[in-house]
Amino acid sequence: MQNLKDSELRYRRLFESAQDGILILDAKTGMIEDVNPYLIKMLGYSREEFVKKKLWEVGAFRDINASKEAFEALQENEFIRYDDLPLKTKDGRLIQVEFVSNVYLVGNEKVIQCNIRDITEQRRVTVALEANEKKYHDLVNQSPDGIFIIESSGKILTVNKVMSKELVYSEEEFFSMNIWDIIPQQYLEQYRKRLTKILAGESFEESAEYAVRGKDGKVHYVEVLSTPHYSGKNIIGFQGTARDITARKLAEEKIRRQFEHLTALSAIDRVITANFDLKLSLAEILTHVTVELDVDAADILILNSNSQILEFGAERGFRTKNVKKAQVRLGESYAGRAALERQLVQIPDLTVAQNNAFLKNFLTEENFVCYYGVPLITKGQVKGVLEVFNRTVFEPDAEWFDFFDTLAGQTAIAIENATLFQSLQRSNSELTLAYDATIEGWSRALDLRDKETEWHTLRVTEMAVKLGRAFGLSDAELVQVRWGSLLHDIGKMGVSDSILHKPGPLTVEEQTEMKKHPTVAYEMLAPIRYLRLALDIPRYHHEKWDGSGYPDGLKGTQIPLFARIFTIVDVWDALSSDRPYRSAWPKEKVYEHIRALSGIHFDPQVVDVFMHVPN
Repeated sequence: MQNLKDSELRYRRLFESAQDGILILDAKTGMIEDVNPYLIKMLGYSREEFVKKKLWEVGAFRDINASKEAFEALQENEFIRYDDLPLKTKDGRLIQVEFVSNVYLVGNEKVIQCNIRDITEQRRVTVALEANEKKYHDLVNQSPDGIFIIESSGKILTVNKVMSKELVYSEEEFFSMNIWDIIPQQYLEQYRKRLTKILAGESFEESAEYAVRGKDGKVHYVEVLSTPHYSGKNIIGFQGTARDITARKLAEEKIRRQFEHLTALSAIDRVITANFDLKLSLAEILTHVTVELDVDAADILILNSNSQILEFGAERGFRTKNVKKAQVRLGESYAGRAALERQLVQIPDLTVAQNNAFLKNFLTEENFVCYYGVPLITKGQVKGVLEVFNRTVFEPDAEWFDFFDTLAGQTAIAIENATLFQSLQRSNSELTLAYDATIEGWSRALDLRDKETEWHTLRVTEMAVKLGRAFGLSDAELVQVRWGSLLHDIGKMGVSDSILHKPGPLTVEEQTEMKKHPTVAYEMLAPIRYLRLALDIPRYHHEKWDGSGYPDGLKGTQIPLFARIFTIVDVWDALSSDRPYRSAWPKEKVYEHIRALSGIHFDPQVVDVFMHVPN
């Protein structure tokens, strides 16, 4: 009996001191038999307002039908629980409670104990946390940048929707992956070193660029801001934001390629304009073709306009020299088709074209996989074909084809320029020969008119050119020396035969007339443009170093160099040749005479050079 009293006392103390509200109900009627102080305080009703009333009759339970149904359910199940039940206090406030009811046997009778816990504050905190969680979730998922948390092992813990969308993986797929699964192989080692420093707390990067591979296989470029991810004071991974910069990187890459293309075109232009060596120009072009188009080999076939056959012009990147033997008729093989049809020919897979004659004859050991050929056209005429080859499959984009076509245009211009230059050279050579023949004809006519000096002109011309070469004159200057020498006495065409052929000494008047022949020569030849540089010899070859010559009395270096050179040659030949009125002087005597007149009649510097030139 005492034990029972003690047990009841203990229960009563627990009941009275419990920090949850407690109701004791009659299991048959639902009548409230007891209520603890905590519930009275919680709801504000007095004990009398609870006791001897049915559960649904207390004002706190605002939904009477639900209360009845809950009681009936409890009678059947012996247990019922409500995690979020609203109760109304006596002063009208609503509070959220956790309501748990159990059926017990007390002796032979069933009673129901209802435990009621006020979870209003807990609910408020939960709602606040949920609101904060939603804000965080919205903030993370509405961020324009990718957000991630990754364990030190590389396991992906968190990613937002932006990152999922960019890389085409679902969040669930990300959570089953490792970060290294999406890093391209070529970047693995580099990125491991970076992230190892972050995990060690050694490096807090402001930002770094990474390449990652999406589910679609495409490489995406991201600018990442990474920091360590902590658990307490321990670094357990890294976290950060990732901004997709693929569009920017692609734009930068495009600008870089375009700059490189412009640089290449500029270099090609300089080569084309600075020289007319076709081999050099084509070699420079093929260097840029293989580098800028990123192909393994390239060649240029030039169309022979006479035979209508494409012949080897230049090559780069071939393993053998067989391509140098190439000769392709129009319409045959790929190059022949490109030239005949005047359009690009592309063979992405050469393995299906092994019966092609060009491949069999010239490229059997090259192992090429794809081919592209474009005709070289300028001014509406086909000049040849530019071909490129690759040993691996690749898919050029529109920009690649545009630049390929541009390079073909430059190549066509190079061939056209070289052809025009060669043609111009031939024309210049023919014109120069015509000029030379005409001038020699004039000189010969003068020699025939003046029998005393026959062959004199050709001899002094040869000697003048030899002395000019010893003096360091250029080829172009030597041409002018030659022409001036041939025409040095052309002014005598204006002197009457009575004076020119007079057997005896000339009178003063006749000498004056004879001395006009340099001026006459200048007046005759000045209108002829291509002879203007040669006129120094016909006009000034009678001028003397001391200023005592004619027609202008020039002195020293006032006399043009060509005339100073020719003057010595003219005197040498005159004294070394037989004339009707005297015999030729011995060479030594002529040398002595010339040395004696150095600084008087002749330029001393020209005399020194002349003495060392064999005559």
